[in-house]
Amino acid sequence: MPFRRLLSTLALLLASATVNADSLVLIHGYMSSAQTWHRSGIVSILRQNGWPLAGHFGPRGFQPFPHVEANGNRVYTVDIPWAHPIEFQADVLNGFLRQIAALHPAEKIILAGHSAGGIAGRAALIRDPIPQINALITIASPHVGTPLAAKALKKTSGSGPFGVVKGLFGGNLYHTVRRSRGVLVDLLPPSRRNLLGWLNQQPHPAIHYFSVVRSNGDRVVPPFSGDMNQVPVLAGRSYLILSNSSHELSPTDGVIILDILRQLALLNGETGLQQALTGPT
Repeated sequence: MPFRRLLSTLALLLASATVNADSLVLIHGYMSSAQTWHRSGIVSILRQNGWPLAGHFGPRGFQPFPHVEANGNRVYTVDIPWAHPIEFQADVLNGFLRQIAALHPAEKIILAGHSAGGIAGRAALIRDPIPQINALITIASPHVGTPLAAKALKKTSGSGPFGVVKGLFGGNLYHTVRRSRGVLVDLLPPSRRNLLGWLNQQPHPAIHYFSVVRSNGDRVVPPFSGDMNQVPVLAGRSYLILSNSSHELSPTDGVIILDILRQLALLNGETGLQQALTGPT
């Protein structure tokens, strides 16, 4: 490549560098909060690899974090109402995503959801599509339900002769699960009467899908349920990543997310600068 042409190409690539920046949104799951991404070490791993935390969205609104480069990749955490039905969670999430889209109008948004947070993210794609969303990563999410939801509903039914006793002596966990029965119904295996039965039949946008599946050790979500390819409308569309971790988030998930982000950069053609420097291979 002639020297002048190389300089011209580099100038164009550098001028458009802001367009290639992305926003990663971390979505927590059931009985959890944005803090789970911090406690697991994932936020720290992302920050050390060029994805600093730029802000947090929650009930008190948006809390921006200073000292984050305006033109670089960034991470946002969210707190969504996990005890409410998935559709309500998705609508709250979409409100946050629209604010992020307004902050970075020319850039892509990547969603990463853990457990039920992956279902909320997928429902957000369907209920109120945001064109800037480029990818959905789900980690141990029950795309075709979890048997534990049925068990929890049965344990907290409050019916029968022992229902009153459960209410009196079930403890804080009993009452917490009982007030979240709406979302547990949404996480039952798909049927004509529940959310997953409806969601898994809806057309999904043409974005990139990544399923991080626990190959063993997950007592909450069976491996097959964590695979978006098991959803009829997404069959053959999701990249599958196997992990030996338990259901909870761990530093390994931070490494997996980084790997996916690098894959996305390749899929989105964001390696032009490197190619210009090295020339054709």
